[in-house]
Amino acid sequence: MEESKKDKFVNLLGRVASTMSVLMYVSYIPQIAGNLAGNKGNPIQPFVAMVNCIVWTAYGLMQKKKDWPIVIANVPGIIFAGIAFITAF
Repeated sequence: MEESKKDKFVNLLGRVASTMSVLMYVSYIPQIAGNLAGNKGNPIQPFVAMVNCIVWTAYGLMQKKKDWPIVIANVPGIIFAGIAFITAF
């Protein structure tokens, strides 16, 4: 069966969204570096982001057919937001 233009667009949009999600969480690296340098940031936002990513990852893994783009896009958020949260203290 041939993939329609709409299906191709939705597939591309999903890949772009997943990439942007990963980049969003990698952007915690400067905050983590600042936290470690003694310029502590607010822990609330990374904590909420980490919990959000845990919930989305669980959702993706609990689907009958695993939703790997959701999982892959959110695992870096668990890691980087978690580190940003921990180092904020």
